[in-house]
Amino acid sequence: MTIRVHCLAAAVAGALAAMPVLMAPAAAAQLMSPANTQAGAVTASLAAMLTAQNAAHGLDANHGVAFVRQHPGAQGTQVSRFDHTYKGVRIFGADAIVVTDSSGKALSVTQSERGQNLGKGAANRLGPSTADFDVTPALSTKAAIDAALRTLPAGAASATHQSPPTAELIIYPVIKTERLSTALTKSDAELNALDVRDVVESYELAYLVHTRMTLGKKPLFYDTVISARDGHVLHQWSMLQTVVGVGNSQYNGTVAINTTLVKGSYQMIDASRGIGGTYGAMAITNADHGSSAGSVYSNASNTWGDGKQYIAGGSTTNANGQTAAVNALWGLMNTYDMLKGTLGWLSLDGHNTATYIAAHVNTGYDNAYYSDTCKCMFIGDGSSFYSLGSIDVIGHEMGHGVTAATSNLTYSGESGGLNESSSDINGEMVEAYARAGGTGSTIPPGGNDWGMGKEISKNGTPLRYMFKPSKDGSSPDAWSTSLKRLDVHYSSGPNNRMFYFLSQGSNAASNSDFYSKYLVRKPAAMSGIGSDKAYRIWFKAATTKFTASTNYADARAKVMLAAQELYGAGSKEVKAVQRAYAAINVGPDIDE
Repeated sequence: MTIRVHCLAAAVAGALAAMPVLMAPAAAAQLMSPANTQAGAVTASLAAMLTAQNAAHGLDANHGVAFVRQHPGAQGTQVSRFDHTYKGVRIFGADAIVVTDSSGKALSVTQSERGQNLGKGAANRLGPSTADFDVTPALSTKAAIDAALRTLPAGAASATHQSPPTAELIIYPVIKTERLSTALTKSDAELNALDVRDVVESYELAYLVHTRMTLGKKPLFYDTVISARDGHVLHQWSMLQTVVGVGNSQYNGTVAINTTLVKGSYQMIDASRGIGGTYGAMAITNADHGSSAGSVYSNASNTWGDGKQYIAGGSTTNANGQTAAVNALWGLMNTYDMLKGTLGWLSLDGHNTATYIAAHVNTGYDNAYYSDTCKCMFIGDGSSFYSLGSIDVIGHEMGHGVTAATSNLTYSGESGGLNESSSDINGEMVEAYARAGGTGSTIPPGGNDWGMGKEISKNGTPLRYMFKPSKDGSSPDAWSTSLKRLDVHYSSGPNNRMFYFLSQGSNAASNSDFYSKYLVRKPAAMSGIGSDKAYRIWFKAATTKFTASTNYADARAKVMLAAQELYGAGSKEVKAVQRAYAAINVGPDIDE
């Protein structure tokens, strides 16, 4: 899939400044602060600019844009995200990103082209079949929800809704992968990620149905795409954004945690981090073996936990039961501090909105997960594993919150693998930061183990190896055409390896775990640029350039662009990005 990336020249920026400002009605304007009024005016101008660009790119007047959200970018910039619409209906996976400076001037625009084959404009390559696409559904939202519920795993009929199911009318692009003309004679095994592209084959009017349920005490979170014509399932994926069996709080030793004294009782509310949200600040709650968050942890003294693994069947509020909460809070604090200290990013959404973690979810639960319903995290006690509250897992789960607030990478196929990989990267960087004391403005060069979940494993074996994913027996080391058919926890593997090579470099010995057969230029062992630079490049690309449908090939282009903007075209950092992606069969290798 081709993605348009525009670096706006002064002429375009000037045109933006000259556009009429759309003001709110007087009554509404009185309720808005000057800052919010200005932000609304900038958003309206950006929407007008995108609409004008759509026309310039051959899209007819039925195409539009709808503002979704805004979040901070690097170096004082703001990132605004818009959905691409047709006849007022959102086109799934077709979004636009505009980066603006502090005055609201547009610096760059990134647009997905998944909606260009709709309408009577010159951009449509599918012809009459989509020239006047009908957006009138034959199915009601209730019928779509009922159809989605019938497709859920066995037992779902007796599950309980955590939140009411919703159905959004969308236009769903049906995607096929095709080879470029230069790769027609290659075998499948010889294909590089840049030898193929995703193209829109057709469109379906559909409902995107969100169901967030619990079966017993276990979550069933699914997104289902249902045809709005006849109710058949077009696609379905689990939205339980997890790392199975990861986390162990008992290895952190004695740590300092921030609590709040309320009416003579200490509560696990950190008033120094985050604002608003459910509890007014960052907090840890006690699910007490249930599936809901429960109440905020409280204690008569400000000494918490015994530093030991939770004893199954024991109290969740005594010293032993508090240990999981201690380490959840320590992990939350360090994740918050790493993002703020190194990047100036506040909490999950960049706006400093407080989140919370629920400890002791379910009974003997070998999982930890992020919930998009509450924008919070749930940590199990483990059964086959130790308590699921290790520093890298908490960093991982909070990473899902950052992704949800920015690119919102679709949790399926290659984009889903990149979603998981972004959380793994976040977890490793939080671990490095925390192990070095949890302060400072840079990611330390070491301190993390590059193995997700190593601490909680009862035999010391990580769940995922960043440097050689295939060591887990299921994850591939490199891109292939089969990647999009894998579970997202496995399709994350190649990008994890890319990031390791970008940070730490590779090894030229073919029997090394750090060797890549795809690095064929000189030197045979590529040089890393360190975790700090690697993370800055990745975070900038993931939060300001990725769209919801970004795949591996597009990620390479966006990460290279982020490296150019941060360190300059032709820099060693840009070369390292190109070599790191080449090492996983995404793009060609180059000499350093």
